[in-house]
Amino acid sequence: MDAPDFSTLDDEQYSDLLSGQVHPKFRNPDVWAALTSTENIERTRAVLVDMHQRTAATLHRKKTERDAFEQECRARGAAGKQAWFQSRPAYEDSRRKTALFHQKVQQAISEVTKAQKANNRATSHLVSNAARETLRQLAIAVQRHQATHAKTGTIAGQEDYELWQLLDRLTVPCGPNQEPTTLRTMLDFYWTDVEVRTAGEQERAAAEKAMRQAPAGRSGQFTGVPRARHVGNQKDLSA
Repeated sequence: MDAPDFSTLDDEQYSDLLSGQVHPKFRNPDVWAALTSTENIERTRAVLVDMHQRTAATLHRKKTERDAFEQECRARGAAGKQAWFQSRPAYEDSRRKTALFHQKVQQAISEVTKAQKANNRATSHLVSNAARETLRQLAIAVQRHQATHAKTGTIAGQEDYELWQLLDRLTVPCGPNQEPTTLRTMLDFYWTDVEVRTAGEQERAAAEKAMRQAPAGRSGQFTGVPRARHVGNQKDLSA
């Protein structure tokens, strides 16, 4: 049986379809899967809640009517007593069926609620993973930016230092205990491949460390040093 296009069903038709799927024993697996899909699960739960309220109201109404009928029968004496007992089997059968349906609707609501929470967790996990991957890529870009400055020896501006220091200030949860871990640590141990450092890379790492530890985010050894040199010799114009 192919599941219908639920978007074409009005609330009454949707409720009629859903009522036939409430009892697990009589469910069509494909229809129930469609009813609890991401596209329909909110509507399904809302209709089930409404259905549950209506059956509760029906049980209450029948009980009120039954009590009123009992008082009427008592007032009629023997004839009324006979009418009371004769009507009892039909009433009990109707009440039992309604109460059973009411119970199955409640169970279906619990089942749909669990499925909805699972869907929400899955969606949240996907969004979280996407955000974490975006942050990883951003951290790598900042790290490369710092490494480029260290490699070329260019003078960094205050905004560069503030950008680089974010790698040591921003944290993400990591490990079984979800402990806050800096982006730089994540880069060193999780987000980038670990390779043996050459002597040049070690020197750049030392330069990066000096940059990060500089007072006010700026190292004196990189401040005010001219980059120009005489052509053909190594004379430092700052000397």
